[in-house]
Amino acid sequence: MKEKDLLFFQPLWRRIAVTLFCAGWAGWEWLSGQHLWGIIITGVTLYCYWTLFHTFVPAKPEPDKKG
Repeated sequence: MKEKDLLFFQPLWRRIAVTLFCAGWAGWEWLSGQHLWGIIITGVTLYCYWTLFHTFVPAKPEPDKKG
């Protein structure tokens, strides 16, 4: 991921929201009979899980440098 992406996805709620959105979208595609899009969006959902939870390393906060 790029640095700006890492900063955007630091809060846990954003990672959960994006992954749940993709999972819901995949479910919608499967239930509406769009199997090709269901496969594609299921892949996107798995990619979200992999990058945002399994391999994500949260940034450590930098200590305040007040002099």
